[in-house]
Amino acid sequence: MIIIATIAVYFCILLLISLLTGRKADNETFFRANGKSPWYLVAFGMIGASISGVTFVSVPGMTLTSDMTYMQTCLGFIVGYFVVAYLLLPVYYRLRLTTIYTYLQTRLGNRSYKTGAAFFLLSKMASAAVRFYVVCMILQQFVLDKYAIPFPITVVVLVALIWLYTRRGGIRTLVLTDTFQTLCMLLALLLIIYKVVDVLGLNLPQAVQAIAADSHSRIFVLDDWVSTQNFWKQFLSGIFIVIVMTGLDQDMMQKNLTCKTLREAQKDMCSYGFAFAPVNLLFLALGILLMMYYQRVGQALPAVSDDLMLQVIAGGQLGTWVVILFTIGIVAACFSSADSALTALTTTFCVDICNQRKDERLRKWSHLGVSVVFVLFILIFRYVNSTSLIDAVYTIVSYTYGPLLGLFAFGLSTKRKVNDRYVPFIAIASPLLCFALDMIVSNATGYKFGYELLMLNGLLTYVGLWLNKAHLLSKKLNLQV
Repeated sequence: MIIIATIAVYFCILLLISLLTGRKADNETFFRANGKSPWYLVAFGMIGASISGVTFVSVPGMTLTSDMTYMQTCLGFIVGYFVVAYLLLPVYYRLRLTTIYTYLQTRLGNRSYKTGAAFFLLSKMASAAVRFYVVCMILQQFVLDKYAIPFPITVVVLVALIWLYTRRGGIRTLVLTDTFQTLCMLLALLLIIYKVVDVLGLNLPQAVQAIAADSHSRIFVLDDWVSTQNFWKQFLSGIFIVIVMTGLDQDMMQKNLTCKTLREAQKDMCSYGFAFAPVNLLFLALGILLMMYYQRVGQALPAVSDDLMLQVIAGGQLGTWVVILFTIGIVAACFSSADSALTALTTTFCVDICNQRKDERLRKWSHLGVSVVFVLFILIFRYVNSTSLIDAVYTIVSYTYGPLLGLFAFGLSTKRKVNDRYVPFIAIASPLLCFALDMIVSNATGYKFGYELLMLNGLLTYVGLWLNKAHLLSKKLNLQV
């Protein structure tokens, strides 16, 4: 019962923050926080918003199958955040955008604009719902089943809580709640690490030495060009992942656009970029410590990497207080990513799809509607109860971000105009062609694309837009002849 009480107290704090920040709130407050957010709060809160509950469980488990090579991608992330700060943010601030996809309307045309917004809505709703579903399943299995709480009730209550504390203040509320939730998540992580180190009979310097000496502490893979863990593959992929999934994602950029000035937004982005790598290093270090724990107690390592943390931490082997810390950590990570997703989806729907930036009634109903659809997505995943479906959703989402990369890259790198009428077809054709190429290459050579699929997808969209212009020129030449 103490866990339920902990979650209740946690939510009460979020609701209190919501009440303080939601007073006299209007659409400008909900969408942009009136452009008055302190950059350091945004930077700190972005850590929690970027780390979902799935990440809280999965990153420690990565050490089981791929050592600490994920840090190669994290190093690429840092470069990517600087690219976003000094290439994309100046464009967004110069145009004073509420949603970043408005840029596509200005540069390429209305259909390009609607296409970009639609791809974001599809990608974010599916990916956010899957992440939330996985976390709900973990909470259900390790915490709530003990109290005979049905899964649909768990989902409805959790989403209702998020809707309740975001419905008034929107992004202004999230800047403060995400700061609080990031603090909770990091404290939970540090205290769990401390507990594991203590159980192993080590002090902090000894733990650091033990992690460094462990065979799973390998970070860099420079000698195997075929491996998906090759340094350059992961480093370059990390750069483009950040550019697309942060710089071209309304969910992640909305908070950054609430800073007072461009310079403050850039400080926010760069500070957050440097902080993200050490946080992930702590998660990976926890993974190695947990493997040491398994060896110490004579317990076989789990076959599934995610179970590395779940069996020990959530399973209660380290005591009730560790389960409480785990619950706080995973709820904080879960809420901080889901609340920003719902707010961003509402913003995009109202501003980009409906073109109603000032209609408060539409915004309130849209926010509720997005929350209901979010619940339905999660319950569908539960009903199907198929791991292959979840993997398929993640795969589809990875494809749908590619056209956004191509659209923005074309707009920023050229001054060429396109036939806006054909852009939706190019954006749909590119992922399909990318999928076909992946299958052909895999069957012919055995090589399986990894993160580089995102770059390939964006390149195909870019080429399609370029050929679209070439097509227009050829038509003009034919008419002249």
